[in-house]
Amino acid sequence: MELEIKKSKFYGKKFDVNSVEEVNKILETIKKENKKATHICYAYRIVGNEYLEKAFDDGEPSGTAGRPILNVIQKQDLKNILLVVVRYFGGIKLGAGGLVRAYSKTASETIKNSN
Repeated sequence: MELEIKKSKFYGKKFDVNSVEEVNKILETIKKENKKATHICYAYRIVGNEYLEKAFDDGEPSGTAGRPILNVIQKQDLKNILLVVVRYFGGIKLGAGGLVRAYSKTASETIKNSN
């Protein structure tokens, strides 16, 4: 899934995961594949023997990237999922509200287009 907002490109990717180890391997691969990306933000929810949720902003202002992605996961009650949004900065700042909308929309569209 790809969105362009004010010249920034947002790429969403969804993965089925069952452990933090799987999450870490996937993130390692994504980081290698997107070395020139400005931000690689993500959220995951793992439900099983343990219950884990995590959101990561990767340098975006606190709560403007990982948390909106996690909110999408929570609202749709998804389990054992990792959502990653890779951003390539386009030169125009979006502001906190713009970032929240961009990451939320990318996460929602990624889920919608992966079913």
